[in-house]
Amino acid sequence: MIKGLDGAGAASEAMRQINPDVVAAYPITPQTAVVENYAKFLADGLVSGEMIRVESEHSAMSACVGASAAGARVMTATSSAGLALMWEILGVASGLRLPVVMNVVNRALSGPINIHCDHSDSMGCRDQGWIQIYCEDAQEVYDFNLLAVKLSEKVKLPVMVMQDGFITSHSLQRMETLKDKDVKKFVGDYKFESSLLNVDKPITHGPLQLFDYYFETKKQLSDSIEKSKVDYLKIGRELSNLTKRKYSYFEEYKLKDSEVVIVVLSSTAGAVKEVIDGLREKGKKVGLLKINLFRPFPYKEVENALKHVKNIAVLDRSESYGGNAPLFSEIKNSLFDVKTKINSYIFGLGGREIYEKDIENVFEELLSNKIKNRYVGLR
Repeated sequence: MIKGLDGAGAASEAMRQINPDVVAAYPITPQTAVVENYAKFLADGLVSGEMIRVESEHSAMSACVGASAAGARVMTATSSAGLALMWEILGVASGLRLPVVMNVVNRALSGPINIHCDHSDSMGCRDQGWIQIYCEDAQEVYDFNLLAVKLSEKVKLPVMVMQDGFITSHSLQRMETLKDKDVKKFVGDYKFESSLLNVDKPITHGPLQLFDYYFETKKQLSDSIEKSKVDYLKIGRELSNLTKRKYSYFEEYKLKDSEVVIVVLSSTAGAVKEVIDGLREKGKKVGLLKINLFRPFPYKEVENALKHVKNIAVLDRSESYGGNAPLFSEIKNSLFDVKTKINSYIFGLGGREIYEKDIENVFEELLSNKIKNRYVGLR
């Protein structure tokens, strides 16, 4: 079905069709529209679950943990400082192996106070044991929400689905949705065999583990998130049978014969594709690698995709102060054994625009092998 939806609407439409048992959330710009739309669905009787109105994002994730432990299908959404306020509970959700799906509408962290997009919020919690998926547009937001629910419940790990604040969340796009009955069949009924409320099979959630078992529990978490890559692809193929769209670890755009390549996340990939098309008409062999699955990171697959490239620019919409930028660090790790040049660029902090001319300049620097300014658009 063809619809006009922004990224926030795409997320809430997927939530409506999934019809989770519990949604616990707190409003924060620019995420508010996601849960606001869902609240309207609830008021109109289009969903049947419970919506918990909490006093903070810390409480929202705490409620999600409790509901998931009790055997409920659980979803939520947040942004920026809201995600930061959840920090204490993020590790609880992953450490207790609880399926929770959270839409993160990326927004800069303060200070200074800023309500616009960069990736400092979700990158700040990339090592909290959550699967992380980054979306280019509203279509991917919708699709990856469906995939995330099934993946989360299959591997018993929480999943974040990211979209760029305002750029994606508040921009109207033409997209396709599935029929309600097809979504219901795809996600299926959820049965959590280790429910806290199953009195016939009592279990303990949140036990104390000191040096006796904590290490082993974290190793199990590490193994499970790594193995989730297999299920990500398998569930992606199932979804592809319905949508006819592909769900890989990353998207390759005119990459096979490229001499120089930009690697980037989320909405900026769309602008990069436009620039590539223009430069290709001039005979320049340029390409794009857009990462979708950031955690767990597909190191070997990225190496195979980029090992032929002469010069690479990795564009990060966040800094890692005192260290390598997050995406650049992972690409560099992927290509540790490959002799290719990898350059780190920072752009778009606090929502600053990146223009097609800026991207074209990055490509020209790669082609000439003369890197001038690693901060794109800095005054």
